[in-house]
Amino acid sequence: MEILQAIFSGLAVGSVYALIAFGFSITYTTTKTFNFGQGAFLAIAGLIGVNAVLLYSQGRLTGLPAISDMSWGAFLFALAVSIVVLSVLGYLLYVTAIRHFVGEHGLSWVMSTIGFGILVQNIALMIWGPAPIALGSPLGDDVMFILGAGVRPQEIFVFCVTLVLMVVFDWALHATKFGKAVRAVAFSKSTASLMGIDANAVAIGVFVLSSALAAVAGVMIAPIATASVFVGSLLALKAFSAAILGGLENPRGCIFGGFLIGLMESTIGLFYSNLREIAVFAVIIVVLYFRPAGLLGKVQVEKV
Repeated sequence: MEILQAIFSGLAVGSVYALIAFGFSITYTTTKTFNFGQGAFLAIAGLIGVNAVLLYSQGRLTGLPAISDMSWGAFLFALAVSIVVLSVLGYLLYVTAIRHFVGEHGLSWVMSTIGFGILVQNIALMIWGPAPIALGSPLGDDVMFILGAGVRPQEIFVFCVTLVLMVVFDWALHATKFGKAVRAVAFSKSTASLMGIDANAVAIGVFVLSSALAAVAGVMIAPIATASVFVGSLLALKAFSAAILGGLENPRGCIFGGFLIGLMESTIGLFYSNLREIAVFAVIIVVLYFRPAGLLGKVQVEKV
């Protein structure tokens, strides 16, 4: 039953990796850049969620929320506020740290996004401090038992929400006007522009979407991992690893990579908890040695 329990936990954490990895994928395919401050975005989303819950339940912004404060109304309010704030941050990130470097040679955007993330993290540190803040779940904290394995309702909720979101986004990428514009820009920015597609607007849209996904992940994972200024760094690193593992230019591959890494670290940690991080990244290195483009990625052949 311990293995089954590890699988449930792995799917929950893997869901967060999948959401963030999907964001990495769509920003890379459209602009060939990432938001390396995504960890700070993920952390601040959970902290904003804490204040939103306080405002909804107690009518104030300061203090610590009680576990009972997290009703469905408070959760949805926290989610909405975090999505709005993070979407604005995503727009500001693109305008200040990305737009000037799109299409340019070099990696100036890397330091630019890292710097933006450090700025956001330090502002959050001044506002909320370094201590983690516990946040309740709208589903309660009583452990459920499925086939004898104990699992928290929030873990099932995170997995189900991620699954729905990924199905919706996969459909949107292939069936909506914006989704087709994203795919067109990803295929060829110059050709898409000649066809009347505003590539800059598409780039803004994907960075806003990527940041909104970080908001969803941050609020949903807070009842499991607590809300903290420092909680997002390792999560974002593993999400980026998941994107590379699954295939950076394949959104479905990134989602698969997220769930795979979540399951790997959970099951490996069940037997060798001290080697969990080492084993996960060792497996990634081995896989990429044989599949440089990722498990579901395609090798790009350039003709000269």
